[in-house]
Amino acid sequence: MNAKGTVHKYGDDVNTDVIIPARYLNTASHAELASHCMEDIDKDFVKNVKPGDVVVAGKNFGCGSSREHAPIALKASQVSCVIAKTFARIFYRNSINIGFPILECPEAAEEIQPGDVVSVDFDSGLITDETTGKRYQAQPFPASIQKIIQSGGLLESIKG
Repeated sequence: MNAKGTVHKYGDDVNTDVIIPARYLNTASHAELASHCMEDIDKDFVKNVKPGDVVVAGKNFGCGSSREHAPIALKASQVSCVIAKTFARIFYRNSINIGFPILECPEAAEEIQPGDVVSVDFDSGLITDETTGKRYQAQPFPASIQKIIQSGGLLESIKG
């Protein structure tokens, strides 16, 4: 499984409350969540994000509440993945549960710049900044987690 897209970059401690503000949690519509994704940290995100784009961030991405809405909003925005220095554990697990790929790679998160085009090989964990030519190695998910992500989430993976 691979992804390629333009980078939207953020700093440390991007909270679930800015990924999808609490005032929008009264909807179950993924499209509605996507229409408000990141608006409190980047008001232009929803008009600038394109299918396949990549979010790159610092440490502790997805901290805050345990709401599953945050990775759902990113996935529904057609972001292909998030690369960060580290993730809040509940965001990490929620992302896997909904089939949204994320990668921890401190060096890539530090060096990749906004607007760069990045490709990701999820099977190997190889991240390539197509703009600079630099490559980074993230730890790939084990096969069992890759199956969950490729199936579209935990529930889909066990329907068999």
